[in-house]
Amino acid sequence: MSLPRLDVVSDLPQRAAVTTLRLTDFRNYARLALDLDARHVVLAGDNGAGKTNLIEAVSLLAPGRGLRRATLGEMARLAGDGSFAVAAVIGSPDGETRIGTGLALGTDPDDDRARVIRIDGVPARRAEDMVEHIRVLWLTPAMDGLFTGPAAERRRFLDRLVGTIDPDHGARVNAFEKAMRGRNRLLEDARPDRTWLDAIEAQMAEMAVAIAAGRVETVGCLAGLIAEARDDASPFPHAELALAGQIEADLSHGAGAGSAEDGYRRILHDARPRDAAAGRTLDGPHRSDLAVSHGPKAMPAAQSSTGEQKSLLLGLVLAHARLVGRLTGQAPVLLLDEVAAHLDHRRRAGLFDALDHLGGQCWMTGTDAEAFVALGPRALVVEVRDGTVRPRG
Repeated sequence: MSLPRLDVVSDLPQRAAVTTLRLTDFRNYARLALDLDARHVVLAGDNGAGKTNLIEAVSLLAPGRGLRRATLGEMARLAGDGSFAVAAVIGSPDGETRIGTGLALGTDPDDDRARVIRIDGVPARRAEDMVEHIRVLWLTPAMDGLFTGPAAERRRFLDRLVGTIDPDHGARVNAFEKAMRGRNRLLEDARPDRTWLDAIEAQMAEMAVAIAAGRVETVGCLAGLIAEARDDASPFPHAELALAGQIEADLSHGAGAGSAEDGYRRILHDARPRDAAAGRTLDGPHRSDLAVSHGPKAMPAAQSSTGEQKSLLLGLVLAHARLVGRLTGQAPVLLLDEVAAHLDHRRRAGLFDALDHLGGQCWMTGTDAEAFVALGPRALVVEVRDGTVRPRG
């Protein structure tokens, strides 16, 4: 992976926005038709009304399982026939694109490969094809514990950051994990086939270095952008970022891809007895971590207060959205679930100003529409109530 320099793409990225959303048997919606424009969208309503379900539907316009990481079967309406459909029209200066995705009747709801995707009526070769037309980022309350939770959650967060810029990153991660599972099964044999082990470890090394390289380049670009835009008066403290992982460290210190692959292959070869005893592979990019610090206080994010962690995470997501726009020329659609609930007046105003500078469409949810009144005509307010929606004005 090789990312462009931050100054290659204009600071004024192209705007893509969801202008139509249609749902069929998705979550609590039997049928839904929502016509929008390119403005921000505020979904206001009581808890349990279906606000998060709507932005989850929008998150399916990106590769992966969406913002809840649910199975396809979990997204289908309980009283439905087991299938569901999400259809959207994406408007941009280049015209409109129609994207549809969902689960067909009679397919395996627990198999992510059963997901159907069509772009302008044509079946997509792969989910990553959607990224050519829309890039989607999100922040949800479930991510509040990112800095204090397990490393696996931070890796998933990091890999989603990388994948928004480099659509092939997710496929590399999946290929590595598949190869690793194959190696683990081979090691279960008392006398594993060494030829097969050599071959699968070579494949793992190639994928591992590609994964680590994507992470190193993305974190480097993100850190550079954060430093460039640093404002100590901002309501969102800037983050200091670092990667913890052997391959990432080797690449950061100038090791070439070939040297890094050779080194990881040796590690895997020498660790066969240990990994066989453990029943799993103990070294590799699946063990790496993203270390985040509260920049102004030079303090690990995990040791910051809950409020500081939330502001830090929001600032990091906004910085990533800016990076996506700078590197791809396309402003992402941003999904912020219950974002105003923990923000005071100053931070809400700072958020709304930041959204203006991003240049993309943002979907926000909240129980109180008054929390978003400062957006004024910049946003369309949609009342959500028991599976129905009603735009205001």
